[in-house]
Amino acid sequence: MAAQPLPSPVVPADPAPGPLHVAVIMDGNGRWAKARGLPRTAGHKRGADSVRRIVKSSAELGISYLTLFGFSSENWTRPETEVRDLMGLLRFYLEREVAELSREGVRFRVIGDRERLPADTVKLIENAERSTAHNTRLNLTLALSYGSRQEIVAAARKLAVEVAAGRMKPEDIDEDAFARRLFTDAIPDPDLLIRTSGEQRISNFLLWQLAYTELVFTDTLWPDFGHAELEAAIATYRSRDRRYGGVTS
Repeated sequence: MAAQPLPSPVVPADPAPGPLHVAVIMDGNGRWAKARGLPRTAGHKRGADSVRRIVKSSAELGISYLTLFGFSSENWTRPETEVRDLMGLLRFYLEREVAELSREGVRFRVIGDRERLPADTVKLIENAERSTAHNTRLNLTLALSYGSRQEIVAAARKLAVEVAAGRMKPEDIDEDAFARRLFTDAIPDPDLLIRTSGEQRISNFLLWQLAYTELVFTDTLWPDFGHAELEAAIATYRSRDRRYGGVTS
């Protein structure tokens, strides 16, 4: 079933607070470029501009945590030229945007498999994380070379190693212990997930963390996603009754 444009939801008189944490699957850069007869790289560049807009809007709207799916573990299978262009674009923005992020009070961090990233890119990421670690206005997390199944397997492996070493017992393993071994340790689970471009799937993104997340799908392509679209998604989130498996009176 194709995703429909976001409606104008009726928000209850006493809407749900938040969201505290918004996650976004940024989809549609290639289709945006194709529709304009441009190379895919042009779509990725416009998509980077949208990242800048949404980071600013999130801070203005009082969102505390913003997690963006930038590059999946499966994206390594894309054409070598596209992967190279994406890595170059990432380096470009890491070199030029970190100072602005810090001025805006944004803390930046990256989750994912860094071993597959170029060494110079990893160094830029580490520098960005270190230089923004003191900021508290907005926590911006970028998922790079990230796959949620791989993350879950890695967490299970860490627990297995600790049990084998005698540092913990099998009965000590619970949801909290497992969550602490994920990349997102110390980051609250998303309240709202937005996926752009009309696709309605999670695509191996934050599978554990999205257990009770509200999902909003929009036909808007990521390069066209801006403040108004973010507000509409938040209004949809606030119109919903979040019961977490319980019953409301």
